[in-house]
Amino acid sequence: MEVIRMARDLGKAIQATEEYSDLIAAKTANDADEHLHELIGAFNLKKIEVETMMQQKDQDEDKLSKKNAEMQKLYGEIMANENMIAYDTAMQKVQKLMNHVNTILAEAFNGGDPENCDLEPAAGCGGNCSGCAGCH
Repeated sequence: MEVIRMARDLGKAIQATEEYSDLIAAKTANDADEHLHELIGAFNLKKIEVETMMQQKDQDEDKLSKKNAEMQKLYGEIMANENMIAYDTAMQKVQKLMNHVNTILAEAFNGGDPENCDLEPAAGCGGNCSGCAGCH
């Protein structure tokens, strides 16, 4: 089927983009960042502690609040890590590219002109199409 071959070629073309290459490089940097792994591990353990405390009948609100603050602090440290910032930025660029590709495909499936569809989100649209009823 020709359209499937074209979809496979599109997949290869996406993998050849700067956006995709930047994402892979950022992921590799994250994977090699020992400090980031330690932060994520500590965050996950703290999250389990908070979830366990929340399930208890007799919750100690002060203790829960303290653990939650510790968890939020760890999250902030994770998100402030230079490798995580680079990964997040690269992921946003890949998601924008994929949204553009999906917009073109959706336009074609809806009978529109894929050459002339608007790739930028409509005014008031955040660009995240999950749960969206459509722009048109």
